[in-house]
Amino acid sequence: MKKAFKIVFFSLVTFLFHTAGFAQCAMCRASVENNVSNGETSIGAGLNLGIMYLFVMPYLIAMVLGFFWYRNAKKRKAKIALH
Repeated sequence: MKKAFKIVFFSLVTFLFHTAGFAQCAMCRASVENNVSNGETSIGAGLNLGIMYLFVMPYLIAMVLGFFWYRNAKKRKAKIALH
């Protein structure tokens, strides 16, 4: 029961913050379009770099956690085999 409550709670919180996150996209897009029309392209390149950074970080964290999980599981399996 507690696990189901946690899943529903975190899903609801994620949904609520998800809709608020879309509001910033229009502001960033308008800013970049305004700067590009004035001949300034460095802000757009910086924004693209930021998007790539945000895109890669969750996958990098998952890979690091997976590596540590695999290493600990391998050590645990080796310890069990010795006894």
